[in-house]
Amino acid sequence: MEIKPILSALMRNKTGPVLVALQVALSLAILANALHVVNERREVAARPSGLSDEAATFYFNVRNLNNDGPEQMLATMKREAEVLRAVPGVVSVANVSQMPISGSGSTNSVALDRRQERESALASIYISGDSLVQTFGLRLVEGRDFLPQEFVDINENENRDLPKQLIISKALADKLWPGGSAIGKTLYFGTGEGAQGTQIVGVVERLQSAHGDVGERGEWSAITPARLYGNPGALYAVRAEPGQRDRVMKEAEQALRKSSATPMILEAKTVEEDRKKRYRADVALSWMLITVSVLLLLITCSGIVGMASLWVTQRRKQIGVRRALGARKIDILRYFILENFMITSAGVFGGVLFGLGLNHLLVTKLEMARLPAHYLVGGAVVFWALGILAAYGPAWRAASISPATATRST
Repeated sequence: MEIKPILSALMRNKTGPVLVALQVALSLAILANALHVVNERREVAARPSGLSDEAATFYFNVRNLNNDGPEQMLATMKREAEVLRAVPGVVSVANVSQMPISGSGSTNSVALDRRQERESALASIYISGDSLVQTFGLRLVEGRDFLPQEFVDINENENRDLPKQLIISKALADKLWPGGSAIGKTLYFGTGEGAQGTQIVGVVERLQSAHGDVGERGEWSAITPARLYGNPGALYAVRAEPGQRDRVMKEAEQALRKSSATPMILEAKTVEEDRKKRYRADVALSWMLITVSVLLLLITCSGIVGMASLWVTQRRKQIGVRRALGARKIDILRYFILENFMITSAGVFGGVLFGLGLNHLLVTKLEMARLPAHYLVGGAVVFWALGILAAYGPAWRAASISPATATRST
C-alpha cells in the first residue's frame, strides 16, 4: 500500500490528525517522566536503613519526672538499659542519641583537614554508649567494632569532647576517600583550630541518617562511642527476637514503669512506623502519578477511537466505492491502521522531544535524575500499540461496510 494517498487525505483535513498527534506527544512526555519519578520514589521508600531486622527493632523515648542530678541520671540510664536487657526475647539494647529515618536527629560537618575553609560532608552523628553494630545488626565491611574500653560517659552540660574513635558508613567513606581505605584515617568534626580529630576504626555497609535524605547524603553517617547524660530523658534502641517484637515491647514498657520509683513519660515506636511515616508522601505521590498516567492512557485511547470513528463515518461512500472497485476487507482495515500508525508516530516523535525537555526542566529546577532512554522507548512502544488497538475497532467496522450500503444515497 502506498503511503502517498494516506498523506494526501490527512493533509486535506489537518485539524483532527494534529490534535491526536499532539495528545499522544503530551501524554508520552508526561507518562515517561511520571513513571520515572514513581520508580525513583519507590526505590527511595524501599531503601534499606542498614538495620539487619527492621521488623524486630523498636525504641523507647523515656523521660523521668524527677530532679536528680547528672550522676543520678547516668545511674538511671544504666539501670533502665539493664532492665530492658532482662526482658525475655530481647536480643540487644543500646542507649542512642537518634534513630534512622525517625525524622529527628543531629548532623555535624566533617572535614579531612581542620584547615579547610568548607566542610567535606554533613554527616548524621549517632552517639551511643553501647554497640550499635550489635543492636542495629550493622554489617562491618572494614575494620572493627568499638572495644569495651573505648566507650565513655560524657556529661554534656560540662564537656562535649567526643571519643577519639569513630565508625562511619561506607557511603561517607567513599565520599571522603574514594577508591581507598578509610581505616586509620583522621576525620575532623568541623573546621578551624577548634575542630576535633577522630580516628576511623570501622566502616559499616549502610546506615541511613535520621532524616532519611534522598541520594547518597542520606547514608552519610557516623557512630561515636559515648553515653551522653546530664539532661532529662534517654533513648533506648531494642532489637527483639524475630516475631517477638510486639510482645517484647509491651513487657519492656511494663518493666520500665515498674522499675521506676517516680512517674515517667514513655513513648514507644517501631522502625516500621518511622519508615511508613517518613515515606508516606513519596508513596502518595507515586500513586497519584500512577493514577494520572492511567487516566492519560484512557483519554488518549478515547481520542484515537473517537477520531477514527469519525473518519469512518465521514468516508462511508469512499469506502463503498473502493469495495465496489475490488478492495478487500483486509485492504480497508490496513488502510485505517496504517493511517493511525502514521499519526501516532508523529505524536511519538514529538513526545520524545517534549519528554526530554520536561526532564531537563525537572533536573535543573528540582535536582532530579536524568530520564533513562528506556522510559521513552517503552513509552513509544506502548503508544504505538495503543494506537493500533484503539483504531482496530473503527477500522474493522469500516472494512465491514458493504458497497451497496455505503454508496446508497440518503
